[in-house]
Parts: sequence; C-alpha cells; structure tokens
Amino acid sequence: MTNTHNVYKTGTTTIGIVTKEGIVLAADTQASMGNLIANNDTTKIYKINDSIAITIAGSQGDALVLVRHLQNHANLYELEHKKNLSTKACVTVLSNILNSNKMVPFFTQFIVAGTDGDLYSMDMAGGLNKEEQFAFSGSGSELALSVLDSDYKKTLNIKEAIQIAKKAITSAKKRDIYTGGNGIKLVIIKKNGSVEELPIEKYN
Repeated sequence: MTNTHNVYKTGTTTIGIVTKEGIVLAADTQASMGNLIANNDTTKIYKINDSIAITIAGSQGDALVLVRHLQNHANLYELEHKKNLSTKACVTVLSNILNSNKMVPFFTQFIVAGTDGDLYSMDMAGGLNKEEQFAFSGSGSELALSVLDSDYKKTLNIKEAIQIAKKAITSAKKRDIYTGGNGIKLVIIKKNGSVEELPIEKYN
C-alpha cells in the first residue's frame, strides 16, 4: 500500500477496499475552493466503462479531463477489440499521461478499480501501485487510514466493507475541514460482475 497523499495533499477523502467479492469505492461529496466550500454534492467517483471505476482527488478540472479521456479510450478499445479494457491497461494509459505532464502536472490523485479484482492507487506524477487490501487519497487520508488499519480483514464481504468505508469517510469528515458534503458516494465493483453506483449515503 502506497501513501500517495504525501506527494500532494488534496482536499477530499476517497478510499478503495478489496473484498473477496469485489471492491468498494467511497468518497465524500464536498468540493473546496481554498478555504471555501464550493459545493456539497460533488461526484468524485466515475465509471470509465462497464468494468472500471475511478475516484478523483485534487483539481476537479484536471481530473475530469483525464476521466473523459479514459472513457473515450475505453469506448474505442471496446469497439476495436469487442471486449472491455482491463484495469491494468487503463492505469497504464493514465500513468503515461500523468508522467508525460510532470513538468506542468495535473494536480490529481486517483484510485482505480475493476471487475477483474484489481485495485490501483496513483499519484500526480503517474506513480502507481497495485493494492492488495485498500487504497486512500486526499487530505483526510490519515484519519480514514486509522479506521482501515483497525477494521480491515481479508475475509471481508462487500456488505462489511461498505460499513468500514462509511466509517472511514465519516471519521475524516469529523476532523478534516476539506472533507465533507451532504453525503458519502459509494460504488461497488463486483468481481467478474458489474459496476454498481449506490444511492448517496446521507450524513446524520
């Protein structure tokens, strides 16, 4: 597991958790502009295709340019090859783009997960790591990490991972001023299955 938030701190908290059934992605919904809250209902998890989803942290403009590029690349790949782009191929494309722009970088961090069971974390210079347990990014990482470290087990199922994800994001929200919003976004990537977006979990 790579502590990518040390490379560049970004105002958000996003996490990914590996389970025996698939991967759970979670993110807060607050968009910050300096010390101001710009939006409380911002989406920070996007589908790339029917088998890959990605979380974003950092500059939303930078991140969305890259998300759209990956979506287009995945669509073209599917048309040409009659199958979905793999998670490894997706992160390789993204890594190459980020690395080629490191002199004038995209101020972003990503977590990428696929139905093939792969979970990757990536920093703004294109450095990537395949994660076997969980991944995290953003300014609330330390707070979320304490929950992930204490509660993660290899035997987790998706339902249990959802509860840990909610607990981790809520923990970050309580202490990190850049993590917040009106709810928690959750996406389930089922192993050899589909990418499912759950209804927004509202904070109490």
